[in-house]
This record gives sequence, structure tokens and C-alpha cells, in this order.
Amino acid sequence: MYSKIMVPVDLAHLEVLEPSLQAVADLARHYQAEVCYVGVTSTAPSSVARSPEEYERKLETFAQQRAALHGQPVSVHTISSADPVADLDDLLIQAIDDVGADLVVMPTHPPKHLDVIMPSHGGKIATHTDVSVFLVRPSRS
Repeated sequence: MYSKIMVPVDLAHLEVLEPSLQAVADLARHYQAEVCYVGVTSTAPSSVARSPEEYERKLETFAQQRAALHGQPVSVHTISSADPVADLDDLLIQAIDDVGADLVVMPTHPPKHLDVIMPSHGGKIATHTDVSVFLVRPSRS
């Protein structure tokens, strides 16, 4: 059913991603799908990397570590942006086409009243693309 699963990754906040990374590993094994880890980074130095090239190397290392856990093929797609916060949703929507994903798995927060004014990244992606989007909520503990 799925052959390429796209996973947006923020290397600065991997602990928040763990529930969605576990779901991706299970789905990738079940569907024998490739997992494409997508990272959006600033063109300016950040706490994660001094350059987009360094960020891409770190994303590749991360992807290979995850591949060792779930055993499925992996790829990476790094996107550089002058303003990743403002451009994130549009860049991720474009990345779906760029990498040929047919499923996106990403973490999301529990619903809040503020979502009416500022929708979640996952909600916007789900409403602006024709691929399936699996949003993983944080654990209740």
C-alpha cells in the first residue's frame, strides 16, 4: 500500500519525535517501505549545525542509525531555508512531491483552542496534499 514514507525530522528535538519514529519503523517493516527522513535547516549557523552541508551529514547519520533499528531502506532530503519557521509547512508540502512520498508520518500536539487560529503543521499538510498523513500524538504519561 505504501512504498515511501516521509518523516519530517527536527534534529534539535529528537526526544519529541520518538513515538512517531517508532510508528514509522513499524509501518516501514509492515509495508516493506523506504523511509525518507526530511530535515529543514537554516542557511545560518544553528545549535545543530554550522551549515546546511553539516546538517545533511548529521541527518544522514541519523537515518542510518534508524535503518539499523527497522531494517528498511532509508534516504534523506535536506532543505535549506533563510526562515525555516515561517516556511516549514510549504517546504514540507513541496518535499512530499520532491521525494515521491505516498505517506507522511509526523508528531503532533494534543488539540488546543489556539489551533483554530494557528493550525498544526500536520493539519496543514494533511489539508494541502493528496497523500495520507499519519499524525502521532505524544504519549499520555
